[in-house]
Amino acid sequence: MKLLGLILAGGQSSRFGSDKAAALHQGRPLINHVADALRPHVDALAVAGRDWPDFIRIEDAPEPSLGPLGGLLGGLIYADHNGFDAVLTSGCDTLGLMPAHIAALHPGPAVLETLPVVGLWPTALGPALADWMVQTQRHALYGFARAVDARLVTVAEPPANINQPTDLDRLA
Repeated sequence: MKLLGLILAGGQSSRFGSDKAAALHQGRPLINHVADALRPHVDALAVAGRDWPDFIRIEDAPEPSLGPLGGLLGGLIYADHNGFDAVLTSGCDTLGLMPAHIAALHPGPAVLETLPVVGLWPTALGPALADWMVQTQRHALYGFARAVDARLVTVAEPPANINQPTDLDRLA
């Protein structure tokens, strides 16, 4: 299975107060920690919603500022046009993503129950997501996951979701 790793990084970081993707943990940007966690499991890495050195840039679809689903749709479109079978997603603010978490997502569609930004999405779901985004007002990952009968995967130790600087402080 050919996988595209997609880091969702188009948010405004309003609760964090500065750019979360660039926030440092152990001397490195958060987004680099996420890339390191995804890299062994994917054939290519991309970032949705922004530029980041050494990664493919994916534009949100159908337009910017639609949250994680806009990034996911952009990733599914890119994956479809470039021969990928599925997209493995994570937020740029997800720390502690382990190989066991990723393995538990197979087969997709599947998301981590406590952190749906971490998911495995077959490329064939692109048209369904595009239609769903037109039909619904609330663009939430859980909502789309339910609409396509994605599995909700429970893991013993879920990765951390960094929303505020204090979340990083607790991990230090």
